[in-house]
Amino acid sequence: MGNSEEMRKIQFTGKSSYIVSLPKQWVTEMGLKQGDQVAVVRQGISALQIVPSKHHNKVASGEDATIEIKQDDEGSVIIRKLISLYLLGFSIINVKPKLGRLKPSQRNAVKDAVKGMLMGTEIIADSTEGITIQVLINLFELSVDGALKRMLIIAKSMQNDALLALEEANYDLAKEVISSDDEVDRFSFYIIRQLKIAIQNEHMLKEMGIENPHHCLGYRLIVKNIERVGDHATAIAKDLLDFKKPIRKSVLEPIQEMNNFSLSVLDAACLSLFKRDFTQAEQTVERTLDISKYEKKILDSTRSLRDDEEVYRVRRMNENIRRISEYASDIAEIVLNMTIEKTLRKQ
Repeated sequence: MGNSEEMRKIQFTGKSSYIVSLPKQWVTEMGLKQGDQVAVVRQGISALQIVPSKHHNKVASGEDATIEIKQDDEGSVIIRKLISLYLLGFSIINVKPKLGRLKPSQRNAVKDAVKGMLMGTEIIADSTEGITIQVLINLFELSVDGALKRMLIIAKSMQNDALLALEEANYDLAKEVISSDDEVDRFSFYIIRQLKIAIQNEHMLKEMGIENPHHCLGYRLIVKNIERVGDHATAIAKDLLDFKKPIRKSVLEPIQEMNNFSLSVLDAACLSLFKRDFTQAEQTVERTLDISKYEKKILDSTRSLRDDEEVYRVRRMNENIRRISEYASDIAEIVLNMTIEKTLRKQ
C-alpha cells in the first residue's frame, strides 16, 4: 500500500461516537483482527496516527526508563548510559542507586550532563535516592535542518576562533574553543534522537522535512562530519595550549587562506543540503579539489622555518584543515544521493 492516500468518511453512531473505517489491506498486512487494540496518537496540531498495539513502541507511548547505578560507577559510565537512553527517545529517565545512595560525584555527573549535553532535558526530582530527568522537547520546536544550521555555525566559529587564538597567543580563547565542543555535541545528540524517533514514524519524517526514511542515514553521516569539524578546531586550540607559543605570521597567512577555503566549501555543501540542490552539490564536490593549491602554499612556506617543532605543528594544522574540505565533499556526495531521484524524475 506504501504511501497511498484514501479518503474516508467520518460516520456518527447513535450515542456520541465518531467512527472511521480502516483500509482492509492495511489491517491484513498488520495481522490485525476484530477486537485487537490500536493506539491513536496525536501528531502535531491536526494529524492523528494509528499504531497497532503490538507495534506501539516505547517511544510513541513516551515510556520511562531506569538506570541502576552501582556504588563504584564512574561519572563517565553514567553519562554514557544517559546519552544512550536520551538517543532512544525515552521521555522520562530515572537514575537510581542499585544499593544505598547516590554519591555526590555521581549526582553531579548527571546534573552536568543534563545542563551541558542533553538538549531539552530538565531534572524534576533530585535526592540521594535518585534523580528523575524529563525530556521536554517535541519534534516541532527545532527542526533537524534548524539544529544542523546551529551546529554548523558553532563548529565554524570554533575553527575561526582557534586560528585567531593561535595568531594572538590567546590562551583564554583557546580554552573557550575547547569548551564549545560540548555545544556541538548537544546539537548532535539532539538530531540523532530526532532521527531515531522519526525513522519509526513516517508522519514525523514528513513533519521534519525529510522526504524518505533512507535520508535519515544521510543526515546521520552529515552530523558526524560537522561534529568532526569541531574536533579539528579543538585540536588546533590544544596545540596552542600544549606548545605555549603562536605560529609566525608568514606561515599563518596561508593557513588562514586554506581555512577560509575549507569553511566556504563546507558552507556550500550544507546549503546544497538545505536547498536539496543537486547541481550545487555537484559543483561543491568539484570545488573541494582546489584544496591542493592551498596545501602547496603552506608546504612552501614551511621551507623558511628552521625549527622542526614548528614544521611539525604546521603540518598537523594543514592536515586538520584539509580534512574539513574532505568532510564538505562527503556531505555534498550525500546530498547527490539524496537528490538524484528528483533529477531523474525531471528528465
